Amino acid sequence: MTDSFEPTIIGFTCNWCSYRAADLAGTARIKYPPNVRLIRLMCSGRLDPTFVFKALANGADGVIITGCHPGECHYIEQNYKALRRFHLMKRTLQGLGLEPGRVKLIWASAAEGAKFASEITAFVEEIRALGPLHWGKNGSAPSPTVEAVQEKVEVPA
Repeated sequence: MTDSFEPTIIGFTCNWCSYRAADLAGTARIKYPPNVRLIRLMCSGRLDPTFVFKALANGADGVIITGCHPGECHYIEQNYKALRRFHLMKRTLQGLGLEPGRVKLIWASAAEGAKFASEITAFVEEIRALGPLHWGKNGSAPSPTVEAVQEKVEVPA
């Protein structure tokens, strides 16, 4: 890999905890790589797996999912649903021939801005080490359609 590769990472963040951790990291001037584009969700449990696969199919090199610590979800047990879906997504990625490490789940409370920043930094380095995801580009294997991925994914209730 060349040193010039800068990964594009999509981050799905819980409104109540991890998005506020990102905000705390910013207000505390804790630096982390600008490679992550954060998308705020009300809860990590609201993340549909097809959002992750669509992000990867549309050019993201990695996806990070962040939420409240287990047992501290504002929506009771929805982060456990996110955890189940996360494991399912990793298996599906592996089945599609991709590195399962391109998707990561972290827990960060609103008071953990430093932890959030360090996890983002570590994930950017992990994706940088994996290299770019050339899904459907330059003659490589085409990216699957969302419908094809949905056939492989059974979303637990």
